[in-house]
Amino acid sequence: MPSFDISRSRFRLADGHMIVLSELAAGNPSPDEFATAREELADAGLVNEEGKLSPLLLPLMKTVLTPGVVITLEAAGRQGRLHHGMFIGEEHVVAHEAWPGTAEAEYSCVEPKMLVWKLADMVNLQQSSVARETAASVVETTIGAVEAGLAILEGEQVVRAADEEREAIHRALAAAHGPGEPTPTLLTGLISELRSSWRLTSAWQGLKGTEARGFAVWDCGPLGYWLRELPTEPVPEERITPAAPFRLVRVEARTIWTRITDLLPDAGELRKAADRRSAA
Repeated sequence: MPSFDISRSRFRLADGHMIVLSELAAGNPSPDEFATAREELADAGLVNEEGKLSPLLLPLMKTVLTPGVVITLEAAGRQGRLHHGMFIGEEHVVAHEAWPGTAEAEYSCVEPKMLVWKLADMVNLQQSSVARETAASVVETTIGAVEAGLAILEGEQVVRAADEEREAIHRALAAAHGPGEPTPTLLTGLISELRSSWRLTSAWQGLKGTEARGFAVWDCGPLGYWLRELPTEPVPEERITPAAPFRLVRVEARTIWTRITDLLPDAGELRKAADRRSAA
């Protein structure tokens, strides 16, 4: 069920609720197949009988419908995949965050000057965490080998002991013709300690159409952060093949902070793009 918190300008909404709100905000009737979602919005006091949106929703919906920059965050871990993101408009910034096992995501208004901090919080960036040293700072293998190792974490058979899990990962890497020693031992450890793998992508309308930037990271807990250099983001589908190269490089938290900051186009880029669109 949808709900909201006035004190913090945040809302819990499912995809169906957002579809209904988007259509109503645009002056269109809500789709018949989402009648239940509309009823739930009405029961929550977010939509009236005439289809008018609550004033509480206006900053959120204005930003979602006409963003200048869209940031997407796809995170994968032992609880499956979660999709988060951010809409950056002229006046407001709206973040949305999913929660494992629930249909609703939390939408909240973010102070524009705090959006980098918000993105860092979304990926659980820990500036002060102390990570163990590793034998190497670069891991090179193939996408096929990595997927074989990750499949152990997602398999139906539960591996109860940490040692058993590591052995299963190591065997999967060997069967997939993964890298030679000592890298498989390190890669086995990285997969076993993997808290989440995530990728951040920003997109906006530039001078030559849609422009995008992105990067991907493995958060391996006690083994630190690892930037995925290959394949680079954004990744075209044709490059996702088992034989494609895969490379991780260990980085500090401050490097990830810089990468998050660099995702955002500067004011000059957005102004030039807007001027170009206006002149077209």
